[in-house]
Amino acid sequence: MKSIIEALLIASDRPLTIEKISAVVEDDDKQRIRSVISQLQMDYETGSRGFQLNEIAGGFQFSARPQYAEYLKKLYGERITPRLSRAGLETLAIIAYKQPITRMEIEGIRGVGTTGVLQTLLERSLVKIRGRKEVIGRPLLYGTTTEFLKYFGLKDLTELPKIEELAELLDRAESQSPAAADSGGMENQQQEQTSENENASTEEKSSPE
Repeated sequence: MKSIIEALLIASDRPLTIEKISAVVEDDDKQRIRSVISQLQMDYETGSRGFQLNEIAGGFQFSARPQYAEYLKKLYGERITPRLSRAGLETLAIIAYKQPITRMEIEGIRGVGTTGVLQTLLERSLVKIRGRKEVIGRPLLYGTTTEFLKYFGLKDLTELPKIEELAELLDRAESQSPAAADSGGMENQQQEQTSENENASTEEKSSPE
């Protein structure tokens, strides 16, 4: 059972829940499965392994240890995607702590427009629309996603750090991510700002907010 579960976790490209593993191995004893996973976590913690087994986004997934991030960047250099700009990180932090929240409320906190930034976060599946607020105009509400939890290695939203620690966490996650480009942040920020400038007047006329 231990080897089977290890194989499933290694082969999966997303976190596997206890329920999913239980269905695959055809064993309804979820406590037993969790115990096996705990043994695997201990194995990878005590051995000299390049991977660690973490509980992320409601499931379990193997990930490379942070100290090897520079080598992964070299390996995946040709497939690197731009990292989030500072504006993107700030907006994401506000959504994470205040969700569900409207665009106008986000802009009220940041003091600047967020149209382009929100579009970037939506495209990267870090945030999603979570309905509409029951006020005049019924503006859209935004919240974080499972991808957000996976991206920052969080089990669930209860693991969010204190507000004063979040900026450091986001910066560290971006610098260690194999998908983070050293020059991508500034380029992405410029694209977001351009998008905001181009869409500002249209947004005010057409947005339900």
